[in-house]
Amino acid sequence: MKKLISILLCSVFAFLLFGCTEKGIEPNSESVDYSSEFSGINGCAVFYNYNEKKYSFYNEQQCNTRYSPCSTFKIISVLEGLKNNVVTSESSTMNYNGSKYYFDTWNKNLNLKEAFQTSCVWYFRQVNDGIGQDNMKKALNELNYGNCDVSQWQGSGMNDTPDTNGFWLGSSLEISPVEMVNVIADIFEGKTDYNQEYIDILKDVMKSDVEGVYGKTGTGRDNTAWYTGFYENENGKIYFAVHLDNKTGKSITSADAKDIVNKIINNKYK
Repeated sequence: MKKLISILLCSVFAFLLFGCTEKGIEPNSESVDYSSEFSGINGCAVFYNYNEKKYSFYNEQQCNTRYSPCSTFKIISVLEGLKNNVVTSESSTMNYNGSKYYFDTWNKNLNLKEAFQTSCVWYFRQVNDGIGQDNMKKALNELNYGNCDVSQWQGSGMNDTPDTNGFWLGSSLEISPVEMVNVIADIFEGKTDYNQEYIDILKDVMKSDVEGVYGKTGTGRDNTAWYTGFYENENGKIYFAVHLDNKTGKSITSADAKDIVNKIINNKYK
């Protein structure tokens, strides 16, 4: 009886750990060597073949480590913005306030698609504030989005102005690459309560310059970077997340993460 109780307790603990909080390595997984694609940059990659239910990991310990999502969080902001009627279409425009931002592409009125593709922080600061902290917290809990922590709503102050800071930028919210892949797969495989119309809009703004690849970049102030999304062909979708953490190496940006993903897709999945 004691042995049975111990087994049951262990089973419950495992469910709580992997089913509700951190989504660890799934049973159908493999370790792969993407060192040639990374070219000496420290980082990790997880690719998830949805049809085969198979995860491929490069540096799997890092794949299960949580980091700030940075601008990849705009994926969630788009969906929640549409759901809460803060924005209604790709052409929903926010007015530029006249400030001089670091990127010239931010220094004008922008619509949703333009803001997503130029990764404009001030635009999505307005979107997230329109959604509200309580609604966002609820959404992240439902999505199992990392630690779901939006407590530093205004951010850590890492950037110069309030409208370029937020909980998703080097602040309270963190998510691991494998959790990121699972969230994006749930969204695009119809496992969330988002309307298909919203998902279609998100897919359109995520479209990259590489055929079949949809994604969002993110760059941290501490020489870290993301690229996450999916590759779609006639056989289905391959979900991916690459995170670079090159604090002691050469300077990197999200363009490096994007380049690594495109190399992996070209070498393994095409």
